[in-house]
Amino acid sequence: MNESSPIGVFDSGHGGLTILSALTQRLPWEHFLYLGDHAAAPYGERSPREIYDRTQAAVELLFALNCRLVLIACNTAAAVALRRLQQGWLARHYPDRRVLGVLAPMVEALSGRSWTGHQPLRSGMTGAGASSVAVFATRRTVESDAYPREVAARAPSVTIEQEPCPGLAGAIEQDRPDAELKDMIASAVSSLLGRHPERPPEAAVLGCTHFPLVAGHFAAALPKTTRLLSQPQVVGAALQSYLARHPERSSGAGETRYLTTGTPALVSRLATRFLGGPVRFVGVP
Repeated sequence: MNESSPIGVFDSGHGGLTILSALTQRLPWEHFLYLGDHAAAPYGERSPREIYDRTQAAVELLFALNCRLVLIACNTAAAVALRRLQQGWLARHYPDRRVLGVLAPMVEALSGRSWTGHQPLRSGMTGAGASSVAVFATRRTVESDAYPREVAARAPSVTIEQEPCPGLAGAIEQDRPDAELKDMIASAVSSLLGRHPERPPEAAVLGCTHFPLVAGHFAAALPKTTRLLSQPQVVGAALQSYLARHPERSSGAGETRYLTTGTPALVSRLATRFLGGPVRFVGVP
């Protein structure tokens, strides 16, 4: 890659900014091109067909803008669309390009096993090894069963308990009042804990990239003994490792640009609030 070949980062809206922030901190020399499909955000309540179609269109747009590597920084899109994209459309039309997702690094961290080959990893986010993990995610991510299925294939001893959080990603995207977000999170956590009150989860994953923006509310609602795992940090480490193994896909330009399918001024204002610094989005070509 060269300066004209950025690394694409795609999300349904603002959520992927939590991933992008970790990437730019860990890889400040890379050139990133962020695309948020804010006009259709969030994806969690959309049909699998629409999620696939919009994800494919977004990846194709980033390819047209000369990205040769794209990271899908959306758990819903990764859970619903990524495997089909990789095994079908990508292999047929763009065999020299790569599309990665945020789900695989988190599964590796939870299971302590590599995504391909299932080899043991040197360490995982679960440290000594959590045997019970809560996953809070959108309805579509939960319905895909991607987290329990993939973790079970690598570490059958790890129990995954999922809890859908309907409306939460949309409320975050719309910048709803903090008290409303706090109540939605408390309700989701209470629902999960109520199913097994005698066995609180040892660890919890925020399985939607919007959710780290309100991680404090999850931490406050969960038992103090439950560790909250950071998906942005896990994904950042995974991409750094991938680029070390594939230096030809490194951009080396040290620049970040932002595109949106939504209204640039509104998206820029909300993104600036979330990230704590000025962010300027422009409309997609």
